[in-house]
Amino acid sequence: MRNTKLLSHTIPLLVFAFFISCQSLDYEVEKPNVILIMADDIGYEALNINGSTSYKTPFLDSLALNGINFTNTISQPLCTPSRVKIMTGKYNFRNYDHFTYLNSNQKTFGNLFKENGYKTAIVGKWQLNGLRIGDVDREIANDNTRPYGFGFDEYSLWQLTKLKQNGERFANPLIEENGNFLPRDENSYGPDIVSDYAVEFIKRNKDNPFFIYYPMLLVHDPFVPTPDSPEWSSLETRSTPDTRYFVDMVNYMDKIVGKIINELKQQGIFENTLLIFVGDNGTPRQITSNTINDVIPGGKGLTTNTGVNVPMVVSWPSKIRNNSTNSDLINFADFYSTFSDILGVPDESDGTSMMDIFSDNIINDREIVSIFYNPLWGQNLNKNYFSQTVKYKLYKDGSFYDIENDIYEKQPLLDENLTKDQLLIKEKLFSEINITDNKFLNREPGIILSPKDCCN
Repeated sequence: MRNTKLLSHTIPLLVFAFFISCQSLDYEVEKPNVILIMADDIGYEALNINGSTSYKTPFLDSLALNGINFTNTISQPLCTPSRVKIMTGKYNFRNYDHFTYLNSNQKTFGNLFKENGYKTAIVGKWQLNGLRIGDVDREIANDNTRPYGFGFDEYSLWQLTKLKQNGERFANPLIEENGNFLPRDENSYGPDIVSDYAVEFIKRNKDNPFFIYYPMLLVHDPFVPTPDSPEWSSLETRSTPDTRYFVDMVNYMDKIVGKIINELKQQGIFENTLLIFVGDNGTPRQITSNTINDVIPGGKGLTTNTGVNVPMVVSWPSKIRNNSTNSDLINFADFYSTFSDILGVPDESDGTSMMDIFSDNIINDREIVSIFYNPLWGQNLNKNYFSQTVKYKLYKDGSFYDIENDIYEKQPLLDENLTKDQLLIKEKLFSEINITDNKFLNREPGIILSPKDCCN
């Protein structure tokens, strides 16, 4: 005789299991694609949406007008510190060992996505093998498999195992793809090669959840013509540097963003793709940009607002229903935290998830952001540590600024002139500095390179 009592309990369990299975399947289908584009050396002032009159950024402006434009995203002032922080979600004092190097013992957001079923790719600029660092093992410096170890299934990269002296990133570039060097071609343009790879990756993985990290080659120096510049037509002028080409490079950067947007739309996956654009640090100091309010000199390498306030635009049409401008303080550790939230895994970062902002346009409750900056490079860049609100900044040495009205930090506020509210804010910032990990303050300096070696 059949056990009808057992069967009566089994059927509901099977139905429940089927329901859960369907829910799990729906979740898998609804996993968003994620693309993080990080431009190289571009400050907040360089986008039209942020008031620029020097450049043309229609694709980024359109993303901002239909998504979220962040006005207070705070980076590290220099390229490698920003890259290590954004990839690992950790404050620099925890894991930034050398300029141009990411320690092999670190877990990146590439690992995070790969562990959770995503197809992953990195395209653009690597510069994390420590090619110039004497303390880095040569086997590590020459290891073209390191992107795989950091969670990326595929790559198309410049300066992975070869220095720029062996081949530049723009005309006639030296690009490594998945373990092989591409043939050199004087008519090729590095930003086109790596962005084309990203487009092909999108095509191949349109039916799978994927993650693309695109640390761009643009708009870093040398400032040279792009394929849209008249001077590109001649080999004699194609690689001749001049700061006037920075305009063309910014415009071309935006054009590449447009190429990726168009491919997402063509594949029918734009709606369910989280697309983030951000700069890694301020604009180079030899560049001056016009805005509707002022003329802004670049601040790369400096801890002033022009060195750390970078553009950030977020698009995710299926999630971000209402366009907005967001003035929350965003920290570079927040990206890893946000991705952990999307994947539903424990957050091991030093950041705060932005998912509430994306989902409901909720203003986060972060009042203060802290930056631990030790460039480990150069003679004119010193380690510094500061905490700031949107309006005020306090350095470890006690210097206190109204950065809303004194963006270049020319006039420190003196205690005897502070209002009661300003004194309270300074006390909050001072407390934030004192409770933060002393590892940063006591850390031994690393390898110091000469200025000519910076950020190549």
